[in-house]
Amino acid sequence: MQIFPVHTIESAPEQSRPSLEALQGAFGMIPNIAGAMSTSPVLIGSLVGLFQRVHGGSFSEEQIQTLLLTNAVTNACTWAVAFHTALALKEGVDPADVKAIRERQSPRNPKNAALSTLARTLIEKRGRLDEPDVSRFLQAGFGKAQLLEVIAVVAASTITNYTGSVTRPPVEPAFEAHVWSAQ
Repeated sequence: MQIFPVHTIESAPEQSRPSLEALQGAFGMIPNIAGAMSTSPVLIGSLVGLFQRVHGGSFSEEQIQTLLLTNAVTNACTWAVAFHTALALKEGVDPADVKAIRERQSPRNPKNAALSTLARTLIEKRGRLDEPDVSRFLQAGFGKAQLLEVIAVVAASTITNYTGSVTRPPVEPAFEAHVWSAQ
């Protein structure tokens, strides 16, 4: 039973509507998870603001999708795995790397592997990175500012992942081919 409605712009609380309109503009649609999230204007507004920052940072869209897919798998959010699988493929992440991430493995692309490993480690260790964790990321060619930027991506996706696990929105038909379940 679905207890959280998946709002449209018209049915959402008034304060949530600008955030949904921004997502409509960015994606050409309102993802079901955003419709469910919009029950709380604070939550949807926080997500949109943070994602605008994340997508305006130093990482390419391919790298961001690598991070977001890794986070969705690590947090076992089925809706987000389907959504970010589709976006990762659209943004040029190698299909073999997408498959690896979905199977909790590291991508072959060295930069994406470093990003994926750091994100998974941050989540699993609850942010308590060891010196070797930091060193591996920096040795892959990333800077200290980018390590901190990964924290912003993890924070943004945690909002989505937790909301998906609580609200359980239906997966849109466009993403059904990428449905995933935590095994």
